[in-house]
Amino acid sequence: MAFDAKRADLCVGVIGTGAMGRGIVQVSAAGGMHVLMMDTRPGAADEARDFVAKMLARAAEKGSMSKADADAATARIRVAKSLADFKDCHMVVEAIVENLDAKRALFGELEGVVSPECILATNTSSMSVTTIAAKLKTPQRFAGLHFFNPVPLMKLVEVIDGLLTENWVSEALMVIGKRMTREPVRLTDAPGFLVNQVGRGFTLEASHLVYEGVSTFADVDRVMRDVCGFRMGPFELMELTGLDVTQPASTLIYKQFFHEPRYRPNLIMQSRYEAGVLGRKSKKGFYDYDADMKPIVAPEPAAPTAKPASVWVSKAESQGHEVLTALLTKLGATVETGAKPSAKALILVTPVGKDTTSCAVEEGLDPKRTVAVDTLFPMVKRRTIMGTPLTDASMKEAAHGLLASDGVPVTVCRDSPGFIAQRIVAMVVNIGCSIAQSRTAEPADIDKAVTLGLNYPNGPLKFGDVVGVDRIYQVLATMNSIYADPRYRPNIWMRRRAQLGVSLLTPEP
Repeated sequence: MAFDAKRADLCVGVIGTGAMGRGIVQVSAAGGMHVLMMDTRPGAADEARDFVAKMLARAAEKGSMSKADADAATARIRVAKSLADFKDCHMVVEAIVENLDAKRALFGELEGVVSPECILATNTSSMSVTTIAAKLKTPQRFAGLHFFNPVPLMKLVEVIDGLLTENWVSEALMVIGKRMTREPVRLTDAPGFLVNQVGRGFTLEASHLVYEGVSTFADVDRVMRDVCGFRMGPFELMELTGLDVTQPASTLIYKQFFHEPRYRPNLIMQSRYEAGVLGRKSKKGFYDYDADMKPIVAPEPAAPTAKPASVWVSKAESQGHEVLTALLTKLGATVETGAKPSAKALILVTPVGKDTTSCAVEEGLDPKRTVAVDTLFPMVKRRTIMGTPLTDASMKEAAHGLLASDGVPVTVCRDSPGFIAQRIVAMVVNIGCSIAQSRTAEPADIDKAVTLGLNYPNGPLKFGDVVGVDRIYQVLATMNSIYADPRYRPNIWMRRRAQLGVSLLTPEP
């Protein structure tokens, strides 16, 4: 079917004028399209139009658009009194409550109003596009158009093909997305689409390791910011979005994937959700807040002054041995070079995916003197260490004091396969590989969507390349062996590229 997505008089209908609907109206009007908006709450659409007009005027004041363009965009926005007013729209997108029955009822009514050539789109963030369209008479002209909040600032829009969506529909939406000055990424229908799937690796794995007693909310956030370069740690992010958004979406994705272990939710999130401890919006979440809504976080304790008389570094992981030995030499430590540690030396191991206990037992090392150091990530802004359940406190303090002696903070966590950063990054990468393997999206588009939609320092596939595909694979394979939990099994996309020694972004014909 011919659909001119570039026509000057293109009219976009927007139903639902909450935060998402308002944002869609703004970028549509700013992109030169006519917009018709409606909300079931009396007066809501008029309020939204006034709000968008102010946002456009503010954009002109800041110089991001001219006053003439802002005035013209505002003039292109109209408020509809009923669904019948949408009969001449070329596309209608809904941004109403996340309720399947409500969405189906709305689109069922719209089918009887708009022309057969009108595209119907949903902005749902977690529901199946195919499922919403299943009851329609014309599901072939239905697709997902998923924006991110706040819409005017978040450049990404996911264009989602339902099972019956015809190609012309998604091609038109890609053009319309660009007219809205967004960066559209096309993908096939899947629970959580693309960005929300990857985001589960970040938040869920963090929750699992805190639930296991490995670390604290604050320390996980510190490590993911300082060690891995994320703008916010996983718990800071959930505080901002709110568990009333994150937890139901996580549960829905898990159920829609038929209980795929990679997306298994955690009791830490569920209990807070049920108690109404949601984050900033409830003034209490993973953190408490002061009167100015600043999180109350206890300062990190001062680093111990103790240092070991000598240090022995395991050579089981050659790369880790080389990196850590170079750092210790720079810090002025006495590094032993013998095949075995002396009787009183601090023993350091550099596991990839293993816990400290496994290293000590497998290498025949004294568990009371053994401390693990994460060398898989740069140790410039923060370092992470952990002991065995038997490690003497004096040995942990000596390791902490030595590794913090140049002013770089050290996070001490309990024994865990994969430390903190290895676990979380590996899960993010693994889910990205799963999306690529299922052909939900092209490899380059996966990384593009995640960097734009989540502001991660790297997309999941590039993250794997930066750390090392074989190393990420090793983390997952080792954790899978220790935990005997299929949530950690490496995806076949990753395994093959690790074996072949190529980038995770390598496409497959």
